[in-house]
Amino acid sequence: MPLPARDKQESALVLFSGGQDSATCLAWALERYGRVETLGFDYGQRHAVELECRASIRQGLAHQNPVWAERLEEDHTLPLHALGEVSETSLTRDAEISMAENGLPNTFVPGRNLIFLTFAAALAARRGIKHIVTGVCETDYSGYPDCRDDTIKALQVALNLGMESRYVLHTPLMWLDKAETWELAEELGGQPLVELINKESHTCYLGERGTLHAWGHGCGTCPACQLRKSGWDEYIVHKKGTQTHA
Repeated sequence: MPLPARDKQESALVLFSGGQDSATCLAWALERYGRVETLGFDYGQRHAVELECRASIRQGLAHQNPVWAERLEEDHTLPLHALGEVSETSLTRDAEISMAENGLPNTFVPGRNLIFLTFAAALAARRGIKHIVTGVCETDYSGYPDCRDDTIKALQVALNLGMESRYVLHTPLMWLDKAETWELAEELGGQPLVELINKESHTCYLGERGTLHAWGHGCGTCPACQLRKSGWDEYIVHKKGTQTHA
C-alpha cells in the first residue's frame, strides 16, 4: 500500500486499547504516517487485561516491519478511574451483561469515546499531532451511540472550535464489518499481522485470556467474543472461497 507523500510528513496519535480494532488501526496509521504514537486508557474496566496486551502488539508490529519500527514512537497510558466510578455498567461493575431499559446493552459506558477523544486531543496538542485515529465502527457494533459517524464528525467540529485547532479524527473501520477488518489487517501486513492480532489482542469483555480459540482469546459467550468469532468465521470462509477461485 503506497504511502501518500503528504501524510508521510505528518504525525498521528492512535487510541490503542489492545483490542483487535485498535491494533488494526495502529497498523493502518503506521502504514500511512511518518510518526505514530499510541494512547491507552485505564478506566477501571473489568477487561483491563487488554492494557497488558498493548506492549506485545507494539513489539510485534515493529518486529514485522522495519519501516513501522522507525515510525512507531512513544506510548501513553492515562488513568481515568473517575469514568469507571460514575458508570453503572457491566464493563466497570461485576454485573451480568444484559440489555438496559434504554435499549442499549449495559456494556455501554456513557461518554467513554467522547472523553477518550477529548483527552486524546489534549495530548495531541502537547505532542504537536494533528491526526487522531480511533477504531470506532457503525457497521459491526453493539449500538453504542458514541461509535456513530455523526457523533465523531460532530466531536471533531467541537474539538477544533474549543481548542482552536485543526484536528482530523480518522475512523478507518467505520464502514467495515469484523470480517472486513480482518481483511484490512491482511492487506496491511499479510498473514503475520493477522496472526499477531489474533493471538495477542484482547476483545473479551470478561477479560478471559485462558483458551486460544481459532479466532483468539476470550470466553466465547460475551457479545464482544461472539462478534469477533462471527467476523473471523466469515473472513476464513471468504478467504477459502477466494483461494478456490484463484
